[in-house]
Amino acid sequence: MQKFDVLIVGAGMVGLTLALALRKSSQLKIAMVDTATVTELDENIDVRVSAINVASKNIFTNLDIWSAIEKSRVQDYQHMHVWDKSGVGKLDFSAKDSVSFPPEDNLGWIIENKVIRHALWQQAELDEGIHFFTDNKLASINQGDSEIFATFENAQESKSAPTPPVMAKLVVGADGANSWVRKQMNMAMIFKDYDHHAIVATVACPQGHKNTAWQVFLPTGPLAFLPLKQSKSDDTAVSTSDLCSIVYSTAPEDAARLSALDPIEFAKELTAASDGKLGDISLVSERFTYPLTMRLAQDFVKDRVVLIGDAAHTIHPLAGQGVNLGLLDAVALAQTLTAKLNKDEEITTDLVNQTDLKAFSRWRKSEATEMITAMAGIKQAFAPQQSPIKLLRGVGMNILNNFGPAKNRLIAQALGIKEDLPELAYQKDSL
Repeated sequence: MQKFDVLIVGAGMVGLTLALALRKSSQLKIAMVDTATVTELDENIDVRVSAINVASKNIFTNLDIWSAIEKSRVQDYQHMHVWDKSGVGKLDFSAKDSVSFPPEDNLGWIIENKVIRHALWQQAELDEGIHFFTDNKLASINQGDSEIFATFENAQESKSAPTPPVMAKLVVGADGANSWVRKQMNMAMIFKDYDHHAIVATVACPQGHKNTAWQVFLPTGPLAFLPLKQSKSDDTAVSTSDLCSIVYSTAPEDAARLSALDPIEFAKELTAASDGKLGDISLVSERFTYPLTMRLAQDFVKDRVVLIGDAAHTIHPLAGQGVNLGLLDAVALAQTLTAKLNKDEEITTDLVNQTDLKAFSRWRKSEATEMITAMAGIKQAFAPQQSPIKLLRGVGMNILNNFGPAKNRLIAQALGIKEDLPELAYQKDSL
């Protein structure tokens, strides 16, 4: 039986960030379980992308992986343009309007998920204190008096060698929205169907994205165009400035209709929906559709098990904050754990007894709840309304667009700049 300090189930962006953050501040031995191994990057752009804010960029910088990410495909954006298809309201944000200190050149970065995961995985493989289990899935986790025992399926048809059980002082579920860990531990969740499905795809926009994130609120839901960077065949990354990733949130029946359209007709609908602001759009990838559901764990901690990222919460993608929330979970948990190590760099009994883990749970659940509430409010504000309500909504947006203090607060929220962030989310010079 192999012994570890922390067992992380799920080696996605959030789980890998936790592993690297723990190792940055300690000598804890980390086990990572995930059968979805990382693949080498190629020229094909993934339709799954994330909008990374400044706080998350600081995390990657402090973990020494930002330079690796930048060498792949990263598209910065300095502007956001938001408008109401059914009214007269609009909002324009620019990085130059930010009053943050230090000043920011960008509002954020659009990065393919596989690019981020590849950089994190490569860094983790270099660390002798992080051990990967990728051959077999977990079969069970069982609580002992002072540790947790985890066993693997070791299916007979598997060509890989059997994986012996592992023992850890703490298990972290970073295994996504349908978390196996959460189900094993019977950790209660609050669910709410957003009654939306999201369509994601890559499109070409001949008028160029202009380093801008575009979002239009349609009667059926929001449609976002997120700027992308493409690579030439010689692997030299250059901005073609005409590729965008779309996230089209709409009613399930409308999503089914749109997905069934041929590529030309689908692109025509995108062009009309965006008022032609990005030109005559064309579809350059497959379309993928998935249902949108709000999830929130009633408690992020149970016994010696902790949930982070999508295993603990999922929110509507209209503000693009899901991954950023998960990354903050990861570094907040690392900070909580490493702050309580004893002189032998072991996880203390008090921590296992959850005194500090409960504080971590309250900290992160509070922020997740705040974000869920904000997304629900925005979604409701742009639901189909009578003409007088639509007019008031438009007037309100235009007033906000010209009111500096309120606008700066929204920009700060988009940047992820706020009080009570984990230390790794701040710029190094400000730590």
